Amino acid sequence: MHKQTIPALVVGTGFGCRTQIPALRGAGFEVVGLIGRDAERTAQRAAANSVPMTFTDLEQAIRETGAELVAISTPPNTHGPLAMTALARGCHVLCEKPFARDAGEAKAMLEAAQSAGTVHLIGNEFRFMPQTATIARAIAEGMIGEPRLGSFVSHSGFVSAFEDDIPDWWFDPCQGGGWLGASGSHLVDQIRFWLGEFTSISATLSTVSASRGRVEDSFSARFTLANGFEGTIQQCAGAFGPPADLTRICGTQGTIWLDGATVRLADGSGERELPIPPDLALPVPPPFSDDPRHSRPEWQVIAAAEIAPYAQLCRVLRAAITGEGPVSPVKPADFADGVAHMAVLDAIRASARSAGARQELQRDP
Repeated sequence: MHKQTIPALVVGTGFGCRTQIPALRGAGFEVVGLIGRDAERTAQRAAANSVPMTFTDLEQAIRETGAELVAISTPPNTHGPLAMTALARGCHVLCEKPFARDAGEAKAMLEAAQSAGTVHLIGNEFRFMPQTATIARAIAEGMIGEPRLGSFVSHSGFVSAFEDDIPDWWFDPCQGGGWLGASGSHLVDQIRFWLGEFTSISATLSTVSASRGRVEDSFSARFTLANGFEGTIQQCAGAFGPPADLTRICGTQGTIWLDGATVRLADGSGERELPIPPDLALPVPPPFSDDPRHSRPEWQVIAAAEIAPYAQLCRVLRAAITGEGPVSPVKPADFADGVAHMAVLDAIRASARSAGARQELQRDP
């Protein structure tokens, strides 16, 4: 039996402190160290989050703490090297999204994880949102028949409202910045989780209101999946005014959609709300840390949505490490999913560079 306490390191003092530290603790991990680029700033943030040790070098941190898990939440261009270091030391890895710089790097990370024989998951925590999981189950159980057509639209003011508070790396495409990686990686995972693999996509990347850097705050796409499903995507994080969202999937026997936080279904017998099954409900989320940044509006908005599903992801991660029985019927995203995600993001960027030309995605044999 695995020992009760699993020591974990968190690499990254932004999202790492906002979400990963409370979520890991809520799942029963012991956060033994925080790793950042600036030693003084990292020490201050570790103290605010009650983390006992700080480092600027991951290999040293693993060696001195005996950590078994490394949680990575640094800029995306650093995920690959950090994951490789952790895997070489035999650590389990929880890596934030977007997973890698491109699909090629993602494949190398997957191969290293498979060779190490350790648990390797990605921070696609929204799979565990009760509404997301309920839709996945309804589709899998055939409640709408064969899925044929869908729309996935989200207009928000995240960038327009919080641009001054967003770190500089987010506006640098070389570091993996931009809304496609930040939100598109979640949307790609959601569509794959619900409906299957992408086979083609035509896309554009655009900027509505962001004024820093050279990255997009919006994207649009039309895509097909292996099962013949056709869908459209449009997301904007640079919109002013109230948010607007549309998630709707039409099948041969019914339609399922989100109405705010409610899942609704219509078929030949009429329209109704789908209740959340008890086994898909989330436990009470762990509390915020004492980090003063949790009092900032942008942290409160994001953390309130993230921490509960992220804590559930961390419980699933812990069970995978210890060999305990499953704590959720929802399958987490792993490094193999990360390879698929990056292939779709690569295709979106290639299409955008080619004025929206259709890109075919190669399926592994």
